[in-house]
Amino acid sequence: MFLFEKPSAMRQLQRFFTSPDTVCVAAEGHLLGAEEPGDIRPDWKPWRFEALPIVLDAIPVRAGRNRSGQSHRPKLDAIRAALRGVARVIIATDPGREGSMIAWEILEHLGWRGRIDRLKLGALDDRSIRRAFAAMAREPDSGERDYAAYLEALCRQYEDYHLGLNGTRAISLRLRPPAFREPWRFGGVQTPTLAILADLEGRIRAFVPRDFFKVALPVVTRGGAELTLWHAPKERIFDPDVAETVRAAAAGWSGRLAVEQKDVRRPPPRLFSKDTLARRCAKRFGWDPQHTAKLAQDLYDRGYLTYPRTESEYLPESQAADAAAVVAAVVTVLADCVALVPAADALVVRRGARGHYVKDPGEHHAIVPLRKVPAGAGLAPDLFRLWDLVARAFLAAHMPDGIDARTSVSAEVATPLGPRRFTVGGSVVREPGWRAVYGTEAEADAEVVPGRAKRDDDVTVARLPAVRHGEEARARGAEVATAVTEPPRRITRGELPVVMGRLIDQVEDPEVKRALENPVNPNEPKGLGTAATRDTMLPKLLKSHYIALQPGKDPAIAVTEVGLAFLAAVRRVFPAYGDPVGRAVFEAELGEIGRAATRDEALRRAEAFRQRTRRRVEDLIAAISGATVLDVAPAPRPAAGPGGTGRGGTGRGGKGRGKGGSRGGEDAGEGRVEDGGEGRVDDGGEGRRRRAPTAAMLAYATALAERKGLKLPRGLKADGALCRAFLSEHAGPRGPASAKSAEGGGPRAPSAAMLRYADSLVRQLGVACPPEVAEDFAACRRFLDAHAVRAPTASTAQALPQGAEGPAGGPAAKPKRRAAPARRPGAAAARGRGAGSSAPPA
Repeated sequence: MFLFEKPSAMRQLQRFFTSPDTVCVAAEGHLLGAEEPGDIRPDWKPWRFEALPIVLDAIPVRAGRNRSGQSHRPKLDAIRAALRGVARVIIATDPGREGSMIAWEILEHLGWRGRIDRLKLGALDDRSIRRAFAAMAREPDSGERDYAAYLEALCRQYEDYHLGLNGTRAISLRLRPPAFREPWRFGGVQTPTLAILADLEGRIRAFVPRDFFKVALPVVTRGGAELTLWHAPKERIFDPDVAETVRAAAAGWSGRLAVEQKDVRRPPPRLFSKDTLARRCAKRFGWDPQHTAKLAQDLYDRGYLTYPRTESEYLPESQAADAAAVVAAVVTVLADCVALVPAADALVVRRGARGHYVKDPGEHHAIVPLRKVPAGAGLAPDLFRLWDLVARAFLAAHMPDGIDARTSVSAEVATPLGPRRFTVGGSVVREPGWRAVYGTEAEADAEVVPGRAKRDDDVTVARLPAVRHGEEARARGAEVATAVTEPPRRITRGELPVVMGRLIDQVEDPEVKRALENPVNPNEPKGLGTAATRDTMLPKLLKSHYIALQPGKDPAIAVTEVGLAFLAAVRRVFPAYGDPVGRAVFEAELGEIGRAATRDEALRRAEAFRQRTRRRVEDLIAAISGATVLDVAPAPRPAAGPGGTGRGGTGRGGKGRGKGGSRGGEDAGEGRVEDGGEGRVDDGGEGRRRRAPTAAMLAYATALAERKGLKLPRGLKADGALCRAFLSEHAGPRGPASAKSAEGGGPRAPSAAMLRYADSLVRQLGVACPPEVAEDFAACRRFLDAHAVRAPTASTAQALPQGAEGPAGGPAAKPKRRAAPARRPGAAAARGRGAGSSAPPA
C-alpha cells in the first residue's frame, strides 16, 4: 500500500502502477488532532494557576476535522480497511518531517506493525519519480530512518503543546497586567521571534538622529572636464569644525588626479529556498509568505517545481548533468530568453559554496523548475508569475557572470588634520551576462540584510567624463554637505522568515556567531523554527496583537505596546525564553533526533527530550509563581492592516494547523489551550471587533478623571472594555440597585439602558452630553425628558452641518445611509481608524 499526503500526488504516481496487488490511499493532510486539555481531564478546562503545570507522557489524539468542520474519521476507517491483508506500506507523503509525521501518526494510531519503507519524492516529474524509487531500493532501512524524522516532528509537537498550554495560561493569569484583557499567548518559537522584533523596535525607538558631514570638491581638469569628488569616510564626520577644516583646505587644492579602472565580475544570485523565495515575492509582488508557499506547493503538486519546503539554496552535484535539458524546456515557455541562453555545451556550472552545486545540499535541495513546463495559458496568473521567477533564477544560474567596468577618480588633499582622500566612482555594464534574463529588474532585486540601517556613503555615478590618470586639475571651491543618520530599517513581512532562518546575520558578537554556525551543514546556520512553518509565526503574532503591519507593498513590522509588555514580563521571569540565539541552539539539538541512525537511538533521544521539556515547563511555572505583576497601561490596539485582523481576541486561538489541519509544527499548542468556554480569559467575544465606548461613558470617565486627578489610560477612548474597567475601578458599583455611589453620599447612578438611550440621542441630534448625565440619575432623566421628544425618526433624520459638535464635544456623527445594512456598534469605526486613533465611532 502506498500512503500519499494528497490525491494530486497519488494521481501522479498511479500511472506507474500496473500490479493488481498495489493499493493507493491519500491522507489529505493531518487526519489526527490532539485532545483538548478539558477533554482529557474536566478540571483542566478552567484556567486555574493551581492546576499548572499540566504535563503528559504522551499527547492523546483523536480524529481531526477539515476546514469545513467534517470529521476525518471516515478517511481513517478507509485506510484501516485498506491495510487489511497488506504486507508492506510505502510512505509517499511529502519529503519532510511533517510529511513523515502525517503518515506515521496514522499507522501508529491504527496499530500497523508490518514492514514500512519511505519513498522521498523531491519532485513529481517522471525522471524524479524513477530516481526516488531507485534511491528507495538502495536503502533497505529507509523506513527506520524516516521513523527518526517522525519522532523529531512528534517531539516538536510535544514541546509546542506543553509550552503553549502552560506558558499561555500561567503568563496570562500571573504576569498579565489588569489593563490587558486578552490572553498573552506564549510559544517556544513565537516568543523568541517576537524578541528579535522587539529588540529592533527598542533600537528604533531609542535612535536619536545625528547630523554628519561630507565635503564636496568640484574640480576642473586641464582638458576641461568637470566632476565633483567627495570626502565621505566610513568613519563619519560628526564634528562640524572638522568638516569645515577639511573644506577650507580643499577649497584651494590643485594637483593630479588618480584614475583606477578595473573590471568587476558579478556572479548570479543563489537559487531559491522557501524563505528567500518568499522574500523575493514579497518585494516584487507584495505577496504574503503564506500565499507564496501555497502557490509553490501547488506548482510542486502539478509537477512543475521541485519540493518547496526547503532550507537549501544549492543543488546536488549529481544533478548538474540535467541542467541542459531543464534549460531547453524552460526556454520553450520564456521566449524572450531563447536568444540569451548559451548552447548546451556552453552552460556554466558553478560548484562549491560560492556556486550552485555542492556535494551535500541538505535534506532538500533548492527550488528549481523541471523538464515539465506549463503550456499555453494553463496556469493562473499568480502561479505563472511564481514559476517564471523560479525558472529565470535557474537560467541565470547557468549563464556567464555579469561584468561591470568600474572607474574611480580620486585626489589627496593635505589638511591640518592630515591627508584626506576625495573620490568619485562610476560604473557601466560591459557584459550583462546573467542579468540579461531580468533586464532592469536585476539591480532592483539586490537584497540587503533586514533590520540594518541603510548606509550609502559611496558616491557613484553612471558615467564619468574622460579623465586621464595623472591629469592635472584644480578646485572650484568646496562645500560642506549635511546628512542625517537613519534608524535601523524595520523587518518586513516578507523578510521575517529569512531573519528567523539566518539569525547569524543579525548578530555582531563573534562568539555568538560561532554558536550559530552549523557544523553538519555550514550553508544552513542554526535558526528559529523550520522552513515548513516559519511563515506561520507572523499571523500568530498579529492575532495576539504583539505586532502591527505598517502600510506598504511589503509591510514593515512594528511591535505594539502589548508585545513589548509581554516580552518584558517573560524576560523578567524566565530570560531564556526571550533569547533567540539560545532557542536556535536548542532547535539544532532537537534536530539531532531526526538524524539518529537507528530506531532505538531515535527513541532514546526522543525520551530524553521529553523529559527535558517536562523539566523546563515545571521550571517555567515555578518562576512565574513567585513573580509580581507590573501595572502597565496598554496602547490602543492597531486597526486591521495588510494581512492583519484588527479584531479583538477570539478567545479560541489558532489551531496551529498546516497541510490540511496539522497538529504538529511550531507553537501548535498555543492555539489549542484557548479552546473551551470557562478556559477563556478574553472578553472580546468570538471574533467580534472590540467596541468603542459610548459618548456617555467617555464623558463620565473624563469627568471622573478630572475630579479625582487621575490620568486616563492610553487607548481608553477607543476601547470600551478598557473604559468600563476604568469606571469599575474608580467609580464603584452602578445601577438601579445602588442608591449611593462608591464615594459615599453621592447621587444615584443612571442605569445602563438610560445611558444607551442618552447616547443614541446624542448621536441623532448632535447635542453635547453634559458630564453629570453619566453619573447622576436625575440629571440623566432630565436630559432624556428634554431631548427625547425632538429625536428624529429614521426617515426624517438629517445630517448635521459640517463642523458641528458631536458626542462629548467631539466631531459630529456622520449621517446614516438609509439603505445601509445594520452593523455591530463600533464595527465601522474599527475599520476606519488607524492604530493611534481615539475618535469615537461615527
